[in-house]
Amino acid sequence: MFRKLPGPKGYPPILGLALELPFLSNAELLPYIKKQVITGYDRLGAVWLMGLPGAFVNSPEDIEVVLSSMKYIEKGQEYNLIRPWLQEGLLVSSGQKWHSRRKLLTPTFHFKILEDKSRTMYQNAKLFVDKLLEKNGKPFDPFMKISRCTLDIICESAMGVALNSQNDGSADYVALIGRVTRDIVYRVVNTQHFSEVVWQLTKKGYQNSKDIEAVHDFTQMIITERRQLYEKEKKETLSEEDFGIKKRKAFLDSMLELDISNQAKMTDSDIREEVDTFLFEGHDTTAALILFLLFELGHHQDIQELAYQEQYEIFGDDTREATLNDIQQMTYLERVIKECLRLYPSVPWMSRTLNDDLTLKGLPTIPAGANIMILPIFLHRNPKYYPDPEKFDPDRFLPEECAKRHPFAYIPFSAGPRNCIGQKFAMLEIKTTISTLLRFAKVNSITKRSEVNLVPLVILRPDKPIYISVTPRT
Repeated sequence: MFRKLPGPKGYPPILGLALELPFLSNAELLPYIKKQVITGYDRLGAVWLMGLPGAFVNSPEDIEVVLSSMKYIEKGQEYNLIRPWLQEGLLVSSGQKWHSRRKLLTPTFHFKILEDKSRTMYQNAKLFVDKLLEKNGKPFDPFMKISRCTLDIICESAMGVALNSQNDGSADYVALIGRVTRDIVYRVVNTQHFSEVVWQLTKKGYQNSKDIEAVHDFTQMIITERRQLYEKEKKETLSEEDFGIKKRKAFLDSMLELDISNQAKMTDSDIREEVDTFLFEGHDTTAALILFLLFELGHHQDIQELAYQEQYEIFGDDTREATLNDIQQMTYLERVIKECLRLYPSVPWMSRTLNDDLTLKGLPTIPAGANIMILPIFLHRNPKYYPDPEKFDPDRFLPEECAKRHPFAYIPFSAGPRNCIGQKFAMLEIKTTISTLLRFAKVNSITKRSEVNLVPLVILRPDKPIYISVTPRT
């Protein structure tokens, strides 16, 4: 069902991104398709996927038509496999529910709120670096430590609950998310399990249901704890109206306030599905990207040194915490992160179900009902937009270089009305974590590129552990 595409010498192949399914010269859908394999660089490709007609859209101009339109905001059919877990959370909801939730939650990621959370992010990042240094320079797989760090950050910053999982451990939740996402891809590949009825009759389906139930229990624990704290804080704090100030509330508090004040119909189920969504997207996607950042920095000591020098210019020998103002000065580090997101977009696949016909310039109309698929991992490697695409080069994101490219040639956070609502939060979290690592430690990659394959398990991951070593910076 899937095969491995060899990468250029010295760089990891891409596993699972070339579907070994025949393209069809379907007179109704895309009669002009001639090639039998998708390279990621053809303007369009057509395929039957899970019994549905689909089209791969690979041109930035065409991608812009799809992603920037309010007509094509319904997620693809594959997302139905996520619904037992995330239900009608912001990632998969559509129509009026999506519009109202998006409007409701957007203010919770305002920069003023992010500024308030920078200290929390730094404290967790510093603890993360201390945990890495406990390995005393020996090779190890850092992913579990990264995941616990990002889980602590999202829970404390957005949910108002301190898990302290870096000390006490939340390995069960991290492992659950890993199994649930792998099961989703398993069902996409093994289409006989696409039916929920058939899936639930299997041993894997039964275990998947138990895993999702455990994830929901974990989420409910967080909501219950924060609800108790929030109600207590409201009683102990002077009302905002006494000062004539309307404070911006963080993510979970905003929903709890709406529920408590009856301003909106937010049931326990409504709150949980959004918390499930943001716990997953706020910790797992970020953890995957940080892993690949360590991998690339460990292989490019020159780039790591330049990123460190930028930190030294900001902090010198001072060990103080990073502020939002400090983070905003890290322009080179931001380019490093953007280049890593180019090569390793945390979400390598996105899709839309057409509710209306889609017309692309110079091409026949694609009828309603088709599944439109966009693969950032291919788009970001198109040599037309990124010469020598497998080379890790942060200077691709110098302002003058960005100005030369089509804006939809780079979509690690999607784009248009359904772009990632938490992308500013994610960038702040990643910059804070990597900045702290660079200030206090050096990283070296043990695993070679030739030993790594990339697997789209909902989130882009390596097919086997990546090993690094970390030593103190003197």
